[in-house]
Amino acid sequence: MKRLRQIARPVVVDGPSGVSIRDRLKGVTAEDEEVLRAVGAHMGRLASRDLAMRVRDGLGYSAETWATRKRELTSVSSSRWAGSITANTHDQWGLSRRTQHAHLQSLDAGIQVIRHRLSLPLGEKGSRGRPGGYRSRREWFEKSRRLMVLEGRHERLSAEREADRVSVVRGGRRLLHQRHHLAAAGRTMEQWRARWEAARWFLTADGESGKKFGNQTIRVSPDGEIGIKLPVPLAGLANAKHGRYVFTAHVSFQHRGEEWRDRVTGNRAVAYRIHLEPASGRWYLDASWTRKDLPVVPLGSLRAGGVIGVDMNADHLAAWLLDPHGNPVGEPRRFDYDLTGTTGHRDAQLRHALTRLLYWAKTTGVQAVAIEDLDFTASTTREKHGRRKNFRRLTSGIPTAKFRARLVSMSAESGIGVIAVDPAYTSKWGAEHWQKPTTSAKRQTSRHAAAAVAIGRRALGHRIRRRVAPPRDDQSDRRGHRTTQAPFGTRGSEGDRLRGPGPRTRSVRAGRGQNAVDQDTQHRSGRPAERESWHQDSLPLGC
Repeated sequence: MKRLRQIARPVVVDGPSGVSIRDRLKGVTAEDEEVLRAVGAHMGRLASRDLAMRVRDGLGYSAETWATRKRELTSVSSSRWAGSITANTHDQWGLSRRTQHAHLQSLDAGIQVIRHRLSLPLGEKGSRGRPGGYRSRREWFEKSRRLMVLEGRHERLSAEREADRVSVVRGGRRLLHQRHHLAAAGRTMEQWRARWEAARWFLTADGESGKKFGNQTIRVSPDGEIGIKLPVPLAGLANAKHGRYVFTAHVSFQHRGEEWRDRVTGNRAVAYRIHLEPASGRWYLDASWTRKDLPVVPLGSLRAGGVIGVDMNADHLAAWLLDPHGNPVGEPRRFDYDLTGTTGHRDAQLRHALTRLLYWAKTTGVQAVAIEDLDFTASTTREKHGRRKNFRRLTSGIPTAKFRARLVSMSAESGIGVIAVDPAYTSKWGAEHWQKPTTSAKRQTSRHAAAAVAIGRRALGHRIRRRVAPPRDDQSDRRGHRTTQAPFGTRGSEGDRLRGPGPRTRSVRAGRGQNAVDQDTQHRSGRPAERESWHQDSLPLGC
């Protein structure tokens, strides 16, 4: 018998910890652009130099080395610019270190799979979720060569990790590699150079509570006026007091504008980032801040009004409303999207589908939606599913992390909670137990809609499978009774049928049948009443 893995308990997903909004700089003059380019290029060079020093320090990083780096940066910029650069550098180094560890784990998993498959005879089938042997000697030979390549990469990366070396590219590794493939990228050298320089600029300033408008380096007033603290070498470009430059351009945040104005009016911290989009030549300003911890709604409260189970697929979201007892209510919903094309198009499609989902959730009155805690990282490896290229392409194209992040942030604004459940066997058991019972002459239930029911039932704390039907020749239940849903809180699937008060038919007097579920009181085969010794009462003496 195949052993099933243990199912994790449903959990309430934490809400977003911050807010980020963006607006275009309107009315940028030639002088404004000159100042932005000069400051961005100067601070970008300082950020690159600081990152190189941080990489050389490795795990030998300490408060003294950080203080030394910040003093050197302060002399050529300002203390607040230096603080922003060192904080950004530390985040970049930590991210590269975590990515290096994840890459090592991926290489190790691929090596283990290839070694296992090479040790098996050709053509042997896999068992218990493990892959079998390779199909031919040619494939076996090619994989043996790939094993040597992976082992070499693993050895080289392990040596770098032991030596505390990480690889970081300011501007992005993908953009760097386009330098040698300009024709494939559809760009000229001038276009690539403009993108490369813009990506390496540094125009980011952390917020500071208690200071004017929440930021001393990049200051934005409630009416949209922008001012920037110039570095020491560029102080000659200032047009205001204290080495500041006030731009002619302005911003007017439409999304969350009132919330942003409340923060800057109250002098609460707001971080800003100015960046250029080289393709359009437009400048943008990002404003971000941390939000207070949202109140955590208990899982029981979210379950009280039922949930909407959501099954994410490559081209649509399958959703179904479930009542608190786990019964599907109404018709299943399908929210389509197209994940082909550019990144912006895919993101817009996903956001539009989630908007329709949350709008429907608001109209139904539920307090939560249930999703699977998916992670396709292990399912996209070419060593485990090497021949199934379509499957690997399918799983790689599903933006599970972006879907969860988008859903959490958008649902928090709608006042709807998110419950994450274990994805184990939801599609399989949903199709097995719910696809056929919910199919009718007018509705054909899909496998994905049945999986949505399974996800919702798991979020509510119910078993996925329905109550089993009794034998076909059972005289008391007349078959089909136990397929009805058990009441909330009942965990047994084989318990006695709940019976209402009073007789079943008008031919039976009241009070009879109260022991109907107690088989020991009935003359049934194999029950104690049948095994009692029988004897005849004594006859009267006068007979």
